[in-house]
Amino acid sequence: MSIEVGVLYVVATPIGNLADMSRRGLEILSTVSVIAAEDTRHTAVLLRHYGVQTPMFALHEHNERRAVPSLLARLGRGEAVALVSDAGTPLVSDPGCHLVAEARAAGLPVVPIPGPSALVAALSVAGFSADRFVFEGFLPPRPGPRRARIQVLAGEPRTLVFYEAPHRIREMVRDLGELLGGDRQALIARELTKVFEETHRAVLRDLPVWLEARPERARGEYVLVVEGGQPSRSEELDAADERLLATLVEELPTATAAGLAARLTGKGRRALYARAVELAARLRPRGPGREG
Repeated sequence: MSIEVGVLYVVATPIGNLADMSRRGLEILSTVSVIAAEDTRHTAVLLRHYGVQTPMFALHEHNERRAVPSLLARLGRGEAVALVSDAGTPLVSDPGCHLVAEARAAGLPVVPIPGPSALVAALSVAGFSADRFVFEGFLPPRPGPRRARIQVLAGEPRTLVFYEAPHRIREMVRDLGELLGGDRQALIARELTKVFEETHRAVLRDLPVWLEARPERARGEYVLVVEGGQPSRSEELDAADERLLATLVEELPTATAAGLAARLTGKGRRALYARAVELAARLRPRGPGREG
């Protein structure tokens, strides 16, 4: 394949199993002028595995703003640049946002090369609705802010997806069980696509037992998928609420419709917004190019 000049390619790389690297991604990495990598030592393992000899440029959270002008200059001279993170899709809980934003502001083309993503992999095997979900990434590491954030999410009806470090996973799971309810269903995924991959679905109150059953579960990378909450009875919508909301959704943007309905009915905006999103999908269907 031929690559375009002056293009920033955002390339997804394996989250564990190197065989998950796409052919298109490899061709891009082999032919660009330089690869902007979160950790050049980590990406070097992937490049050596496939015999790719393209030079690398370190781009991580500590140097991104300083490094971006140099990369933009290269793009401006017509060089093609690939952006990769240590694993998965760049910008999803990884560096690269500033580079992509500045490239777009400069009028430079940015092209995605899709591939592995830990959050999508976990969602695909969780068995919860993935039509709408909330990706929270990493919760705050300190207990107080973490618990406060979980409380905000307690009534969220959409599926929740979190990343967590192994040394905090037990505390996080206990907090989730206490604040969301111990009977809330969840799937915990460890070391996805790697040799010691594990996935386990259970209610939140039972997950600490699973985590403590084997010492190796104190290591690895975790994704946690939690089923959405149920609205309280005070948030439940009756037939009149539904008719009003449907009328508003037909005429107004979804968020505006939900906000106006909340003022008119006195019902919770969160429940109204969630229902408005569902109504909008039905009343304003997307065209044939919809992703599935």
